[in-house]
Amino acid sequence: MEKMGSVLIIGAGGVGNVVAQKCARIPDVFSKIVLASRNIEKCRKIQQDVQEKTGRVIGVAQVDADEVAQTAALIEKIKPDVVINVALPYQDLSIMDACLETGTHYVDTANYEPMDVPKFEYKWQWAYHGRFKDRGIMALLGCGFDPGVSNVFCAYAQKKLYDQIDTIDILDCNAGSHGHPFATNFNPEINIREITQNGRYWEKGKWIETKPLELSIDFSYPEVGAKKSYLLFHEELESLVSNIKGLERIRFWMTFSENYLTHLKVLQNIGMTRIDEVDFEGRKIVPLKFLKALLPDPGSLGENYTGKTVIGCVFDGVKNGKRKKIYIYNVCDHAECYKEVKSQAVSYTAGVPPVIGAMLMIKGIWKGQGVFNVEQLDPEPFMEMLNKHGLPWKQTDFQSSILEK
Repeated sequence: MEKMGSVLIIGAGGVGNVVAQKCARIPDVFSKIVLASRNIEKCRKIQQDVQEKTGRVIGVAQVDADEVAQTAALIEKIKPDVVINVALPYQDLSIMDACLETGTHYVDTANYEPMDVPKFEYKWQWAYHGRFKDRGIMALLGCGFDPGVSNVFCAYAQKKLYDQIDTIDILDCNAGSHGHPFATNFNPEINIREITQNGRYWEKGKWIETKPLELSIDFSYPEVGAKKSYLLFHEELESLVSNIKGLERIRFWMTFSENYLTHLKVLQNIGMTRIDEVDFEGRKIVPLKFLKALLPDPGSLGENYTGKTVIGCVFDGVKNGKRKKIYIYNVCDHAECYKEVKSQAVSYTAGVPPVIGAMLMIKGIWKGQGVFNVEQLDPEPFMEMLNKHGLPWKQTDFQSSILEK
């Protein structure tokens, strides 16, 4: 009989819904599921949807994940084998502190980010390694799609396909349409902070910085065609530089429509993307937080979403003395995701991987004491589970020279 365990999911947004839905479909691993958030009504709505879709009743709880004592008390009450954190990145450290206090394994999908500075780096979480090791528990960082599956693709390429990987390009395309004039596919605050920062990539032993969205290419994505793709800094680059040996260069690219970029430019020009406080009618407000309140909830976009996402990695390197280029990728359909779990594909691709990571930890296939990025662990069981749980991947030889510049 397979080993079973219980899970506490913190965060009831679009990704939290997917995590709860997918865990409920795997009763032979997740014997008990509790979903917690500051907003208990969101939890109850997901609880209802999960029961309608799967017949399982999951537990719900209210928690302020900024409060370590409150979160630790909830963990002590539920006694989960693993906590899956799909709350805001600002809350990563407080949830990790609660896991340390209670001796509970931890999984997240995005690295910690200070509220007042848009910094995307792992240093704060990597600093927990010694404490998690001493406590005898495991923290699995960045187990979404990118970061997450993209890292697993890289580890798989290093283990099975190459003797030496020279370059990696991670390419993320959303070719879907949600029907709104302007919306973000995940938390607007995090999304806008991410893409308005300078770009950065690794080449020949150093980081090279670019202006926001300064560099672009036209990349032909499987099943959706050519899309303009912009260079960003993304957090998985930081860990992959350390864990994929001998890399000459690694970059990250993402697609944005002209409509999206036009709206974003206007919002920037009028100050709506600012993250510092401003005075408004006798009170302090953060413009970006106010903008978040006006924009559609990403969790609500799924119903009318059409089109597909295509996310993957292009590798260039050497195997048995011969140069080879390989493209590993996933295609995910927005409408199919909504049919299955009432979600759009961006939430779906981010929500399935932490479920797989938690499964591997509960089963003892992925184990360790300390803090780990996913590429530090065996990629093969994860790759196998992607095919079984809704994110099948394809591997093909890559011929284009578009990424050689």
